[in-house]
Amino acid sequence: MSNSQNNKIIVGDCIEVMNNLPAKSVDMIFADPPYNLQLEGELHRPNNSRVDGVEESWDKFDSFADYDDFSKRWLAAARRVLKDDGTIWVIGSYHNIYRVGATLQDLGYWMLNDVVWVKTNPMPNFRGRRFTNAHETLLWCSKSKDARYTFNYEAMKALNDDLQMRSDWVMPLCTGQERLKDDKGNKAHPTQKPEALLYRAILASTDPGDVVLDPFFGTGTTGAVAKKLGRRYIGIERDQAYVKVAEKRLARIPEVADKRLVETPSKRREPRIPFGTLVERGMLSAGDVLVSPCGRYTAKVRADGTIISADHRGSIHQVGAAVQKAPSCNGWTYWCMNVEGRPVPIDILREKLRAETRA
Repeated sequence: MSNSQNNKIIVGDCIEVMNNLPAKSVDMIFADPPYNLQLEGELHRPNNSRVDGVEESWDKFDSFADYDDFSKRWLAAARRVLKDDGTIWVIGSYHNIYRVGATLQDLGYWMLNDVVWVKTNPMPNFRGRRFTNAHETLLWCSKSKDARYTFNYEAMKALNDDLQMRSDWVMPLCTGQERLKDDKGNKAHPTQKPEALLYRAILASTDPGDVVLDPFFGTGTTGAVAKKLGRRYIGIERDQAYVKVAEKRLARIPEVADKRLVETPSKRREPRIPFGTLVERGMLSAGDVLVSPCGRYTAKVRADGTIISADHRGSIHQVGAAVQKAPSCNGWTYWCMNVEGRPVPIDILREKLRAETRA
């Protein structure tokens, strides 16, 4: 894709625009389509003040069939423009997400996760006839079952205090200074999403320089976060009022000065270091004893880069799995060496060699 099509907002119908973009040209799509809320009449609080909800014409469809047809057409256009190893995120509420999910699967997308955005400050249920609707659902899909999609596992774990990131994301609605206002002081867009939500999605599934497409750009949250993370963006929006707000918003965001600060390194992409290299380099020697974290099992290093326990011989992974009677084992993190009386995983030695390749 030419640079002229990056970091810009294209005004027009999202289906027409996507059908005219180069095929397989974007790395990630984040879509916040109309929810088809099917609202009837005005909603009021107990004090009789009117609730400022979604009343725009773009959220209205004559029937479920019309909505399904619209979903099929824009998702097909999105599939054409998405790279084979790219991913798509679609957010919705109970009004539409199940219908959109079925369409995604019908078109051949492969479901990776459904992520629940748990709102810490949801709008109350004023009529008291249902549960307070306190969450929305994001569907994360690859283009096919076998796609080699990007998932920055280590970055998500680091973002979550070194714990695996779960599929329930707890964060507030977009409020306060983040909520964009028009010239009259009203909400610039009724369904503006918090930047924190986009931050996780973009950081999780893209790399710096990747192109993120938002076919329902609105006031530009996707573009704002993409720019802050050193990604490129394409926004499609047909409402000129939203485009005007988004352009002003994006102009205020500086370019990333140091690209290294937004890189998301992955252990899976690190250079492969065979265990035998540690023996060749003298970091471990034949006869050195390795121990399991619990101290129950031991194994000796052999000159050819294999290890041997009381009953098993093979790679660090094979022997680690065998002594535990487990189907598999990451020998790098399982086997330890004795350092000043405490077990330290041999992976620390591999990291030293990898650091040499980065220097």
